[in-house]
Amino acid sequence: MGDDTPGDGRTPWFVYLVECKDSTLYCGVTTDVSRRIKEHNRGTASRYTRGRGPVSLVARASCPDRASAQVLEAVVKKLPREKKRAFLEAKDGEPPAG
Repeated sequence: MGDDTPGDGRTPWFVYLVECKDSTLYCGVTTDVSRRIKEHNRGTASRYTRGRGPVSLVARASCPDRASAQVLEAVVKKLPREKKRAFLEAKDGEPPAG
């Protein structure tokens, strides 16, 4: 099992964008967006979002593996704030549910 296979090797990775209560954005990668949002809101996911919660999901895009998710994450992080959400939605074709 390689670095990009969390289980069966077919589980997709996601690049996600959350908005913190202070209106800042955080971008990350995960195999389970719902679980990761819960971790951010508990203050156990990242140092950046700790103390800035609650966070809410604003966009996500799926990727076939961890490596491509990390490449996409790096691209998103370089974009200006106003382009991040639209870019991820265009990559995945639809805004997140909920």
